[in-house]
Amino acid sequence: MSEDKSRTPQDRPWESGWAPDTTRAPGTRRLWLAGALALATVTACVTAITVMDSESGEPKSRAAEPTTLSSSAPGGLISFATPSKGGTEKAGGTEKAGADRTHPSPTPTSSAPKAAPSPEPQKKAPKPPKSSPTPSKHPKPPSSQGISIRSVNFPDRHWRVRDGYVRLDQIGSGPEQREDATFKRVTGLADSSCYSFTTADGRYLRHRSFVLVANTNDGSSLFREDATFCPRFWGPSGTLTLESVNYPGRFLRHRNLQLRLDPYENSHQYRSDSSFQIVAGLS
Repeated sequence: MSEDKSRTPQDRPWESGWAPDTTRAPGTRRLWLAGALALATVTACVTAITVMDSESGEPKSRAAEPTTLSSSAPGGLISFATPSKGGTEKAGGTEKAGADRTHPSPTPTSSAPKAAPSPEPQKKAPKPPKSSPTPSKHPKPPSSQGISIRSVNFPDRHWRVRDGYVRLDQIGSGPEQREDATFKRVTGLADSSCYSFTTADGRYLRHRSFVLVANTNDGSSLFREDATFCPRFWGPSGTLTLESVNYPGRFLRHRNLQLRLDPYENSHQYRSDSSFQIVAGLS
């Protein structure tokens, strides 16, 4: 039988002269790998923070705070962000450093506010043609004394109420005819700057279906407007024409000796038929 040579137990090196290798500690390679991984992780985090700071271009408002890296880093390594210059931490503040990048403060602009655009000049109203005279508004104060109204192109005829209608008639010497041709000029029922006319028995002259008649005031707004006429002066001195207050552009004129409310016509005949003179009462 071969000689059984037993190995000297390593726990008693002093007996056989054997000693363990002390030049290499157990687990050294794993420690080097862990250190290299930690260094790479720290380098990647610092690079990412630098890139984010350069992209945002905004200073951090808080001092450096410890930030725990990804759970993959061994040993729970901690990295400190580089504090910004002049950055101060508010006492008792609860804001996070990343809030500045999420909600950046508005940057004041140096440009002055734009001035409000100036209003456009109003366009002037077109002037009427020279052949069309423009009546002017120069109302005379109403008079409570009796008046009569005479036609300009029929100077021997006056307004007269006959059978409820107002016509141009030649007035004789009879008291009844003279009374029918005498009126009172009062303040306009619908416009105080215009005229209304009343008869001796208290009726008002108003237009109805564009014909001038004498009616009793019924108190309605329509009656007040129908019985109000605004004087316009476009002829010789003392000559006027009467425009309806509720139908602007229509004037009283005589046609077939009947007083009517007709729209304006740019003709010599129309202007003559719509021109009247207020004279002293005939009665």
